[in-house]
Amino acid sequence: MDFAITLHSGSAAPPDAIDLLWAALGSTRDGARFIRRGAEITARWEADAPVSMERDEREEIGRRAILSLVRDVCEGGPGLKSDWYAIAASH
Repeated sequence: MDFAITLHSGSAAPPDAIDLLWAALGSTRDGARFIRRGAEITARWEADAPVSMERDEREEIGRRAILSLVRDVCEGGPGLKSDWYAIAASH
């Protein structure tokens, strides 16, 4: 399942906020892979969510997992704030 990490429109993020997050995240972290694509980061979450769940339920679980990773990175590094970023499923 893929997710897009972009700048949150309501935040006062600096222009290099995506660059800062990308540098802190790296390409893999706790079962997720990250790819930089211009002004966003694509996150691929590959957990084993039950097929019996509705797609929107699986997407929300994945979105929360990616959000948790972003929060952890932001809390662990100076100069990053998790509220700068928005995370949404990519279809």
